[in-house]
Amino acid sequence: MSAPQIGDAFPVVKLLDADGAAIDLAAVKGAPLVVYFYPKADTPGCTTEAQDFTRLAPEFAKLNAQILAVSRDAPAKLCKFRDKYGLTVRLASDEEGAVCEAFGTWVEKQNYGRSYMGIERSTFLFGADGKLAQEWRKVRVKGHADAVLEAAKAL
Repeated sequence: MSAPQIGDAFPVVKLLDADGAAIDLAAVKGAPLVVYFYPKADTPGCTTEAQDFTRLAPEFAKLNAQILAVSRDAPAKLCKFRDKYGLTVRLASDEEGAVCEAFGTWVEKQNYGRSYMGIERSTFLFGADGKLAQEWRKVRVKGHADAVLEAAKAL
C-alpha cells in the first residue's frame, strides 16, 4: 500500500486509543482531521510535540478539527503517557504497524551509523471532505503544531 497523496481519501485503517477503545476514522468525516505520527511515547521530542498539540487543542476545536497522535506504543503505555503529562490529544496505538505502513511513515532510519526501522515524524491534515489537504514529513517539533494550526485555518 502506498502512502496517501494530496487529494486522496483517508486510508481505511484500524486503531485503538489509549483506553483500548476502537477508533472509527470514518466517523470523523465532515470535520478536519490532523493525524500525526511520532516515534515513541514519553521521549523528549515526542512529549514536546504532544504538549504543543495539547496547548493548541482549543484552537483546533474552534475549527471543529480533531487531532489523532499515532505511535506503535501499546495502549497501556499511551495511557500512562497521557496521564503523566495531562495530554488532551487522542493517542492511538498502531502496535502491528499497519497504519504506519499505510501512511508510509515506517522507514529506515540512521543513528550513529546504525540503520534501523522506525517511525518518521510526520503529520497529515485531512479536510472536512476526508481528503488529504497537506502533509509534513521529517518534522522538526519546534513550531510544528502552530504551522499545522495555520494550515487548518486555511482549509
